[in-house]
Amino acid sequence: MTLLILWRHGQTEWNAARRIQGQTDTPLSAVGVEQARESAPRVAALGPTALVASDLTRAASTAAALADVSGLPVTYDSRLRERSFGEWEGHTHAEATQRWPESFARWRRGEEVGDAGVEDIDAVAKRMVAALQETVDAAGPDAVIVAATHGAAARFATVALLGWPMDLAPTLGALHNCHATHLRHDPVRGWTLQAHNLP
Repeated sequence: MTLLILWRHGQTEWNAARRIQGQTDTPLSAVGVEQARESAPRVAALGPTALVASDLTRAASTAAALADVSGLPVTYDSRLRERSFGEWEGHTHAEATQRWPESFARWRRGEEVGDAGVEDIDAVAKRMVAALQETVDAAGPDAVIVAATHGAAARFATVALLGWPMDLAPTLGALHNCHATHLRHDPVRGWTLQAHNLP
């Protein structure tokens, strides 16, 4: 059985300020660097055989911490990027609430935004699943794959891989910095959720 670990990047200054990042290429903060350094040995202990990452700096830097410990090379894939939040990027939650009250309220409810150039949920899920499935297929049976990615992107990928209705995505809860979702793939049973928000 394949184990797929969706590992969220460490904290950034924008995370700490509740500033919407999306695909804006922000680096890890000092806290985020330490989170990645502390988390990497725990992830390495799971015996990863493949390591892929979003090409955004915060995810790539998190993956690099695991590469240092495990010796695995990192493959980068832009399809593992965070959801694009369009015009919202760079704004705090409070600012977005003021400027786009109706669409930001829809986002808070886990609904499609349909405004401000925010990427559709279905589009995020499809690109994530395509990238992850290619990695799984290439890795072969009994692989342990780590994908260093982003919170919203990981959540939508999880729901899509499990075959759940996308409106259940908010029930998973936010994936914390340097925490992970573990999914197992059985050739007969398909994908199952093993754990969510593991440190």
